Amino acid sequence: MLCGISGVIIIYSILFQVEHVFSGQVQYVEGAYVHHVQWLVENYEGAEGVSLPRCTLYYHYLLHCQEQKLEPVNAASFGKLIRSVFLGLRTRRLGTRGNSKYHYYGLRIKSDVFQRYSVHHLIPLLTTEASRPLPEFGEIDLQDRALPEGVLLEHLRAFQSLYREHCEAVMDVMINLQFTLVETLWKSFWRFSQNSDTESLNLHNESEKRLPKACLVMLCKFEPVLRWTKECDNLLYQTLVEILIPDVLRPIPSALTQAIRNFAKSLESWLTGAMMNIPEEMVRIKVVCVNSFSQTLRRYTSLNHLAQAARAVLQNSAQINQMLSDLNRVDFTNVQEQASWVCQCDDVMVQRLEQDFKVTLQQQNSLEQWALWLDSVVTQVLKPFENNPAALPKAAKTFLLNWSFYSSMVIRDLTLRSAASFGSFHLIRLLYDEYMYYLIEHRVAQAKGETPIAVMGEVHKSCRENKNVLFCDTHFKDSLEPPTKQPRTSLNLLPETQSTS
Repeated sequence: MLCGISGVIIIYSILFQVEHVFSGQVQYVEGAYVHHVQWLVENYEGAEGVSLPRCTLYYHYLLHCQEQKLEPVNAASFGKLIRSVFLGLRTRRLGTRGNSKYHYYGLRIKSDVFQRYSVHHLIPLLTTEASRPLPEFGEIDLQDRALPEGVLLEHLRAFQSLYREHCEAVMDVMINLQFTLVETLWKSFWRFSQNSDTESLNLHNESEKRLPKACLVMLCKFEPVLRWTKECDNLLYQTLVEILIPDVLRPIPSALTQAIRNFAKSLESWLTGAMMNIPEEMVRIKVVCVNSFSQTLRRYTSLNHLAQAARAVLQNSAQINQMLSDLNRVDFTNVQEQASWVCQCDDVMVQRLEQDFKVTLQQQNSLEQWALWLDSVVTQVLKPFENNPAALPKAAKTFLLNWSFYSSMVIRDLTLRSAASFGSFHLIRLLYDEYMYYLIEHRVAQAKGETPIAVMGEVHKSCRENKNVLFCDTHFKDSLEPPTKQPRTSLNLLPETQSTS
């Protein structure tokens, strides 16, 4: 820690330098920037022969701002600030293409910082997720189809090579949290220009030499290329999701969460804008994939936000005791009787889940322990379908609907009783529903041998194609008359028809 007159002199001498760099922001320098400068000096130091990932330092800074309730500066301004504090600092790009990060060369975190920060804070800083390489793309399978007229095999190979390089570049800028550069990369690859004249194409000379735009356009209508591009995008986006949000339950700085959400909201408009004059067939494929990516980022950041809010509830003994008291007043027999017509689930399984839930709540378990319990429930329910991957997706979706219906019935009972802990239950219910969706999504993807992004992409595609269909006809095959008492033999919170399919 800096202290005394020497510390003040160091900080104000640095601020004098910062004032020149941020000319026009002098007022802000005297206020907020003094705190940022002090934090940099207290936590980092110059050192020859070492390097530090730029994104790691910025992530550390975002955590600090969140803890101190400070408004963070953007990544570009933060970079200027660092160079003003540590004069002569160099930037290097280390790593292979598709797995590289910009590093500050000659800078390191102070040794005592590791002792001051808890493991909980250091895990994001030391994570190896950002070092994951981009998965290998397969070859384009022509399936004995002839190439489009005017397109040579070398053009196909050029497209394959250029697309791989393009995906590596997208991954690089994402790892370095330079989200806005994704739009620039898309425009560059798809040869975006307001006009289609020769002069505009000269902006993309290098790509034009390797693959003329006329050939690019022809390939964008070619089915094997469309199929291959879709597979590549799903691999790329799944990798990016796992890098940006490696653990949906682990706290993420709010500024980073907001940056990810803003990025996700912009994706479709950026992509469609960059793909003007590109065949509709390719645009459709790309939009489905990017929408799946966007929705996944938004769902996972929302899930993460819910997790942090619920963590506070689960750590509050008074709230937990009130929840237990209110839960014991719920008429679960009545809930089961009302739900049985819709869900036709096994009474024994429902009662077991009810008891497990109460015991887990009484033990005041952590959020991570609750997550393990939810995962065990999914495992138990889907166990009969382990050797029947074709039936598992339908069974998983049915369970998800039944879980949601039962939990809504419990919330209804709590509402009618004006339960004091209704707000806590509502929050927990939202989190557990979302986390169940997350778990089911991954189990279905695993059963299909696909990525979760690919599975969600098929869902979004189906929704777009059937946007006017509210319900599937098969939902109404059975009589709508409520049965007097349905026999229930399934052990899996699933209708009997599911367990025998």
